[in-house]
Amino acid sequence: MTSRKRVVIAGLGDSGVLSAIRLAKHFDVVGVSAKPALVSGQELGWRLSRPEEWARANWIPFDRFRALDRVRTVHGTLTGVDLDTRTVAVCGHDGSNIDEPYDALVISTGVTNGFWRTPNLQSHKQIGESLRSVHTRLADAGSVIVVGGGAAAISSAAQIATTWPDKRVDLHFPGERALPSHHPGIWDKVAQRLTDAGVRLHPGHRAVIPEGFSCDEITADPVRWSTGQPQASADAVVWAIGRVRPNTDWLPAELLDDNGFVKVTPQLQVPGHPNLFAVGDVAATDPLRSSARNRGDGILADNVRAAFEGKPLRAYRAPKRRWGSVLGVQPNGLEVFTPKGQVFRFPAWSFDRVLMPLVVRWGMYRGVRDNHPINLAP
Repeated sequence: MTSRKRVVIAGLGDSGVLSAIRLAKHFDVVGVSAKPALVSGQELGWRLSRPEEWARANWIPFDRFRALDRVRTVHGTLTGVDLDTRTVAVCGHDGSNIDEPYDALVISTGVTNGFWRTPNLQSHKQIGESLRSVHTRLADAGSVIVVGGGAAAISSAAQIATTWPDKRVDLHFPGERALPSHHPGIWDKVAQRLTDAGVRLHPGHRAVIPEGFSCDEITADPVRWSTGQPQASADAVVWAIGRVRPNTDWLPAELLDDNGFVKVTPQLQVPGHPNLFAVGDVAATDPLRSSARNRGDGILADNVRAAFEGKPLRAYRAPKRRWGSVLGVQPNGLEVFTPKGQVFRFPAWSFDRVLMPLVVRWGMYRGVRDNHPINLAP
């Protein structure tokens, strides 16, 4: 009887967890994560404005996932990979050095994008402190500027304005229209929602990024514009300009493209390395790196299995436009926009009773036990 193959998943964010759930049916799976839980990078506005609600849906300790019972998780930071010996090096949360052997390696370490998506090693306590401190910073502000034209910026402006209707909220974005990667018709609908919520829209404003500033914090300094407008000021400035940085410092340069993302074939394999795969925001699948939002985990899991069995691999086909939630989860429900610009509305009751418990927790995650109690009080 042959032993089961071992698959190491480097990074247990959204894509990594979904990949682990699928692969654990067939292989011995080890997941390496800088967090002791899935801490989703999705729904920034909900996270900022109503962190306790956001946490119940998006901060899930690994032991709550029924399908991860077969997965061994390692809490630590990835420091390197030896392609010859097929091992990844990990610095554990206790400072120990660990070498994890693999038969196949799945790279899903994601990207750093502002203060809400970082590769920092964190405990549950530190995760809670971070959520609380950012929320308090915004709650105490009388005025907020959001800089950026993507979904993260849009949801932040919308959620802040609806949660705190007395705040002045301004959204500045560089083009004449925001959401440039979505269907053109979506912006018209979203702009009206923002205006109805009291958000003041400022198109054609491209921010000057201060030298050495990584956009990883909320600031209070005036914002200057390279497009010629007078500088703007607010008590708090949220930078959501999409300046993503791939979390690939631990990988050799030969595996990366010129921007530091992991090179992949259409089959999500690393070229020249049939036992290496990548999925999610770290994988250079297409300009939008869309395998993170289009169930690339399913194709990846099938292809890892096919590679071991010597069978043909499937190709991932990327959509041409972004789609999904833009404004985020509102008190009255959720709107989801399709790649063709259509909108589907889920009322609040269906989100709480159908979408999250049945579609997400059972359909996607294959069962999630009651989450840990969330208490963000100091």
